[in-house]
Amino acid sequence: MAKLKVTLTRSLIGYPETQRKTVKALGLRKLNSFKILPDAPTIRGQIFKVKHLVKVEEIAE
Repeated sequence: MAKLKVTLTRSLIGYPETQRKTVKALGLRKLNSFKILPDAPTIRGQIFKVKHLVKVEEIAE
């Protein structure tokens, strides 16, 4: 199963609270922090909601 490396590339200042909570739920805190997550539909949905704030890379195992 593939995994996704999600990196926070933009600041959360000025964005709605729902987007801030989504980023926190993905496990991202500071700028340029990253998290390796499973490639699941729920994770993809969260990433889609904040796609303008994050960078996503697929990692093959």
